[in-house]
Amino acid sequence: MRRAGGEAADVIAPVILSASRATDIPAFYADWFMNRMRAGFFRWRNPFNPAQVQTVSTANVRVLVFWSKHPAGLWPHLDELDRRGFHTYFQYTLNDYEAEGVEPNLPPLRDRIGLFLRLSERLGPERVVWRMDPLLLTDGLGVPEWLERAEQLSARLAKHARKLVFSFADIEAYPAVKRHLARVGTVVREFTRGEMEEFARGLAEINRAHGLELATCAEEVDLSAFGIAHNRCVDGERLARLWPEDGALMEFLGSRAARKDQGQRKACGCIASKDIGRYRTCPHACAYCYANGSRAEADRNFRAHRPEAESL
Repeated sequence: MRRAGGEAADVIAPVILSASRATDIPAFYADWFMNRMRAGFFRWRNPFNPAQVQTVSTANVRVLVFWSKHPAGLWPHLDELDRRGFHTYFQYTLNDYEAEGVEPNLPPLRDRIGLFLRLSERLGPERVVWRMDPLLLTDGLGVPEWLERAEQLSARLAKHARKLVFSFADIEAYPAVKRHLARVGTVVREFTRGEMEEFARGLAEINRAHGLELATCAEEVDLSAFGIAHNRCVDGERLARLWPEDGALMEFLGSRAARKDQGQRKACGCIASKDIGRYRTCPHACAYCYANGSRAEADRNFRAHRPEAESL
């Protein structure tokens, strides 16, 4: 199928919609997202092949997986999503980088914690996954400091979550990330293997008081000796546990279509979903983010977006 202008197009109707690994839709694009849900379809352009445009129908969607650092924009729409029969759960990233300034456009930590607690009270702790990622090190932020921050956050969040997922920053693999971090004003580096294990050991000890399920996201390192698993952020087992009465969802989860998402990294355990976000559109301007080319470009794209458009 081709659209006007010769663009290649196809139509898909996923069961699980991801919003989004590429940008913070709940924070910045909630009105656009809801307009598309009401319209019944999204247009998604392949970032690696812009001539390929997919029409993503919502006809079969049963689950919406949201990824966000501060999903305040989506909060007013949760009741409507419930009324329309969509299941929702959140991957909520909550780091403490306030001293380092690598997340410059986020609200204060206290506000992000407050929204996390309210969201958990609204949806239940099983549907709000706490993410602490990615973890990076600076001259003043080592493993002991990270463990102190993890302990402080756990004390606030543990009763409102069931799982903590973390990952270690990949800096050397992304030239743009290296450039962004070079402007932070301090030396920033990745964890060594020994530091990963030191952090995992300390986190497991902290967690004895809280009982969270611990897991890493898309990491090759094996931390099972510390009771830390490899995560599946889009997790068929979690979905089946949350909504066993949904026949269409359960049928999908039992099919070949629900196998590992081949579009993700090798170490990613997620099952198949369709992400409808767009790179280079997130104004959070996190210095470690590989999804933005530059802060100026992301700001330009955000200002140019139209809530009534078919795609971001």
